[in-house]
Amino acid sequence: MDLDLAQVRAFVLAAEVLHFGNAAEELSISQQAISKRIARLESTLGKRLFDRGGQALRLSETGQRFLEPARQLLAAADQAVAAALEAHRPLRIDVWGHLYAPMRTLAQVMIDDPWLELGHGRDLPAVIAALLHGDIDAAFGRVHAPLPVGLTHRLVRLEPVDVILSADHRLANAPAIRPAQLRDGVLWTPGALHRLDFLRRFAESFGINERAEGANLGLDHFLADLTVDTRRFSLLPADVPLPTHPAICSVPLVDPTPLYAWSLLWRGDGGHPLLATLVSAFVAEAERNRWLEFDPAHDWLPESDLADADASATS
Repeated sequence: MDLDLAQVRAFVLAAEVLHFGNAAEELSISQQAISKRIARLESTLGKRLFDRGGQALRLSETGQRFLEPARQLLAAADQAVAAALEAHRPLRIDVWGHLYAPMRTLAQVMIDDPWLELGHGRDLPAVIAALLHGDIDAAFGRVHAPLPVGLTHRLVRLEPVDVILSADHRLANAPAIRPAQLRDGVLWTPGALHRLDFLRRFAESFGINERAEGANLGLDHFLADLTVDTRRFSLLPADVPLPTHPAICSVPLVDPTPLYAWSLLWRGDGGHPLLATLVSAFVAEAERNRWLEFDPAHDWLPESDLADADASATS
């Protein structure tokens, strides 16, 4: 059975947005045209891919099974075209977790490579979508489950975080702070907490029940809003360069020290020929700088990161 890639692409887009009109707009075709493509694909397969009853569009059981292999088929086709037409295309890598400054780590690996093209993803779900669509080759940030089938990730850095406080906070002059001492504070987050996996797991693990949320408008705005309430605090990697701000201080966290896990994420089908070079550069830099040291007696990781830390210790 030979599949028409245009029909498969129409199905994948419609399955991701569950709306024929929006999918048609992204393909720059009419809604009638995308409906015809999907109908022809269903005719070829002899199976319904969508349940069209009522107002909402839903994937059928067959559609759910077909979606991930269809994504992989399109990714392989896109790579074949790229290999034929763009033998020297730069490796495209997106970063996310911008408040935690991922470029500090990338700069130590191969930021000066002329064949590395950097971009910015909004968050992990957006980066995953870009990888699955073939818009980028790799990504760098904090990875947490669940990940779609077909993606691979490797832990490359465990970074200690400090607590950031108003200078008027009751703990501002302490030489070090234990996470348990923050239980009566207010965790200040640059966005909705349910979308910030690391901060959410920290709050749950150490019994921090009061939270305040704001928009992520950059580090200066984040720090300025931190001072609105002297009970507020947040977490940032220990070596993130903070702007001069007399109302803010940074204090080490101990017993345990939370670690932020940075990973490289890519499609498991190999992808760009420079990808292996990038992974090797990360591995070498991690070994040189002892980025993956983890002592469970003194350090804390979210449970979802522990398996990656154990795997890195034994690899």
